[in-house]
Amino acid sequence: MELTPIFNSVVALDIHHAKITACALIADADGEVRVELKEFGGFKRDRRALAEWVASFAPEVVVMESTGIYWKSPYAALERVGIAALVVNARHVKQVPGRKTDIADAQWLAILARSGLLTGSFVPPQNLRELRLVSRQMQKFTGILAGEKNRLHKVLTDGGIRLSAVVSDIHGTSARAMIKGLLAGETPQQVLSYASKRLKATQEELLDALDGELSDTHRFVLREILTHIEELEARIEVFRHHLLSALQPHESLLHALQTIPGLDAPGAAMLLVEIGTDMDAFGSPEKLAAWAGVCPGNNESAGKRKSARARKGNPYVRRILCEAAHAASRTRCALAEKFKVLLVRRGRKRAIFALAHKILKIVFVLIHRGDYYRDATVNYEAISVERNAPRWIRMLRKYHYIPA
Repeated sequence: MELTPIFNSVVALDIHHAKITACALIADADGEVRVELKEFGGFKRDRRALAEWVASFAPEVVVMESTGIYWKSPYAALERVGIAALVVNARHVKQVPGRKTDIADAQWLAILARSGLLTGSFVPPQNLRELRLVSRQMQKFTGILAGEKNRLHKVLTDGGIRLSAVVSDIHGTSARAMIKGLLAGETPQQVLSYASKRLKATQEELLDALDGELSDTHRFVLREILTHIEELEARIEVFRHHLLSALQPHESLLHALQTIPGLDAPGAAMLLVEIGTDMDAFGSPEKLAAWAGVCPGNNESAGKRKSARARKGNPYVRRILCEAAHAASRTRCALAEKFKVLLVRRGRKRAIFALAHKILKIVFVLIHRGDYYRDATVNYEAISVERNAPRWIRMLRKYHYIPA
């Protein structure tokens, strides 16, 4: 396959853990193409030397291919010298035919880049890239916390405690206080004093649920798990506070995203650091959904649509959106109505996935327009401000938007 050059000077980087292979293709005034290959290490001094070597060519395009997270440090080194590199998807590179076996990866990348056959992946600004570390670690802690809570429930059940049968959430204030009382050696009758009056279960039902056979080993394991749960909750709160504080410049966008049913402040913040604040980088809601991996699969031939899996995308965005879709499906809004319609025809999992797709398209529009969400099922003109103002003020004080 004959490739037509578009650019005169390009540099391509093939990045690995401890080695970076660089290839520069420079076209001279007489049309001769000069090829320069060079290898660099993976340490800071090597990345600095790489950035200086690339800048010496004043390239029109710089592309890099990398597996995992190895591209981040070289990208930042190039960014510091004013070079905006394109991070290309390895799957796209492999789909271009004509590769010769005697050409190095970096040289083949340079040939494709010189012909304009490569497009860069989405890379958010540096401040959002750094906040991704906070957001993703918070999601990791949340997953660990869910596992520990499930383990606590399992050990309680093993010890004959059936508290989850009469209480909707065994990690609520009352349930946790009762569990701590049992671990401290109190009797079921004594720990009943910790039960809130809001619990629907009767005193007899709570007594039966708390009457178990907890051994010393059960108590030891439960104490350690409960301590770990409280530590994780404290760490998640620290991460949440840091993330929201760092996103203060985008507070208006965060408030707009929270008007979408199912998205709270941490969810909106985590979503914002993943997709960024400039929707022109994606171009359309459909392209954003394709990048995130929440768009439906496309497998059509001869006018017939066949079953197709959803494409791979950003797993963090998909997780946030699916959590928001689960929450929105339990509300009274247009999204919940869409979920109910899809639930009958497609099943719960596909309905949630479709709802996540819908929410992401709404997010694109809100960020692009700088607007807030208006639900199609709500008649905003018929809402009485005088009647609802006290409740709205209470909610604003509860979530610290106005001083108490």
